[in-house]
Amino acid sequence: MTSAKAGVNVKLRSFSRSLPMSLLLAREAVMTRFRPALKLFNITEQQWRVLRALSSVKEIEVMELAKATSLLAPSLSRILRDMEERGLVERRQVPDDLRRSLISISEDGVKLIDAVAPYSESIYQEITETVGRDKMDLLQQLCRDVVTSLSQLPATDYTGVELDADILRIVGDSTRGRPRLED
Repeated sequence: MTSAKAGVNVKLRSFSRSLPMSLLLAREAVMTRFRPALKLFNITEQQWRVLRALSSVKEIEVMELAKATSLLAPSLSRILRDMEERGLVERRQVPDDLRRSLISISEDGVKLIDAVAPYSESIYQEITETVGRDKMDLLQQLCRDVVTSLSQLPATDYTGVELDADILRIVGDSTRGRPRLED
């Protein structure tokens, strides 16, 4: 549990030392290299994530796929619908539970993966040569370590925290959706 206290004046770390921003900037630097290849094959980053995840399993439940690809279930539902229409994935109902479905990559999806693979691996090679193999290996290990370590922490819960009235006026009602200003 974090020890944050409402009303305590704390100086934020420098923006350049913000972990979420550092990770986002690194992701953008990497994806800038991959986007032209994805565009060439008319697939989105999210569709590519789904194809890559599906290429490593025979089939997978939708919720497991959402977790594996870090996509929210409603977004994944739309992405899968589009991919089904394009013939890249196949869906089948679980016989004993029609609420659940299993997703697998189709033959055309495999062909697309095979077509993109040389471009993807070339980009990985370029990134590895530029950054250095040891740094890339270390980065992969550090990313795994961060995910593993943080997943062991209890969820952050600020239920019951009462914000200062002036701050509450600024942020609005946070019970759901976007912050809204009073009329």
